[in-house]
Amino acid sequence: MQQLSCVESCSSRLGIDLDALRANYRTLTERVAPARCGAVVKANAYGLGATRVGAALYREGCRTFFVAQLSEVAPLASAVGADAAIFILNGLDPASEGACTAAGAIPVLNSLSQVTRWRASARRLGFPLPAALQVDSGMSRLGLAVEDALALAADPACARELDLRLLMTHLACADEPGRAANGEQLAAFRRIAAHFPGVPASIANSGGVFLPPPFHADLARPGVALFGVDPGPHAVGLRPVVQLHARVLQIRTVAAGTRVGYGLDHIAPAPQRLATIALGYADGWPRSLGGAGALWHRGIRLPIVGRVSMDSLTVDISALPQGELAEGDFVECLGPSQSLADAARDARTIAYEILTRLGARHARIFVEDGNAEIVLPGRAP
Repeated sequence: MQQLSCVESCSSRLGIDLDALRANYRTLTERVAPARCGAVVKANAYGLGATRVGAALYREGCRTFFVAQLSEVAPLASAVGADAAIFILNGLDPASEGACTAAGAIPVLNSLSQVTRWRASARRLGFPLPAALQVDSGMSRLGLAVEDALALAADPACARELDLRLLMTHLACADEPGRAANGEQLAAFRRIAAHFPGVPASIANSGGVFLPPPFHADLARPGVALFGVDPGPHAVGLRPVVQLHARVLQIRTVAAGTRVGYGLDHIAPAPQRLATIALGYADGWPRSLGGAGALWHRGIRLPIVGRVSMDSLTVDISALPQGELAEGDFVECLGPSQSLADAARDARTIAYEILTRLGARHARIFVEDGNAEIVLPGRAP
């Protein structure tokens, strides 16, 4: 096990609390019981590292995982047991059927063309292939049209060629519990599901987990909630999983009227003490936080002044006592003083985007059961 001293030369540290991740999975599992709870770990587990996140969830009892693309299957499969099912939410790209079969993954078939190609593969192999069907219940993004789904349900050859493991849909407004669209989608999906007796059903994403039990169906598919992001106003009991700290590169005092940063957008209204921080948009910190967001140090807000550049940004540290912060110290970007939701609000975006954009230059520190595993920049997380 590497020691924490390995990260001393790194400019930023991304802490990932796998104990909190596992606790969140337990919370979500209890919330949807007696339905089962899977885990969406697409986009490299929302940027945090699919192998370590997947392994931790597997240790907690998760056996159903969802990724977005076939390329995401192999890293996850290497980290979980052979008894885990891995579904590909985007389904199959043309000519990828053989690779999907070899990987042992289960495609979520979203269109008639995907269904047709997967059925043709089954006929060539001479046995039914596992699949999920996604139906469009009102979001108009991915999924079979109602008439196409019903035609498949009525086709006896389809049952001989497809081993249907799941029938699913996706909620457009699950983070807004009061929207009538949620009930409309549930009703539409149930009408379609009635034509697929015996096939497990899945409706709830992270927000859907906190909707009433009918939305939980047989299997829930939480994603961002696993990482401690509240997916709606009624979400409770989730623990934050990530913390981010970045190093102070330089400290200076500027006179009133001094212009700062690209475009010289910030003009010091009075003498200011400024710190340049090793964090920029190449590290996933949104450019829109320039002049709007903040970093923190020991509970004191440090406003970002001027623009966020590729590798650095500048904060006003005038509120700190003289000598409180020195070059080489770290300040808090995400943590007890600033959540993903806080940063997203200031950036005028959503927590999903902040989380998934966190870059590869951070040293990642995975903490579980009192142990720390360190993945240095440049190595696959």
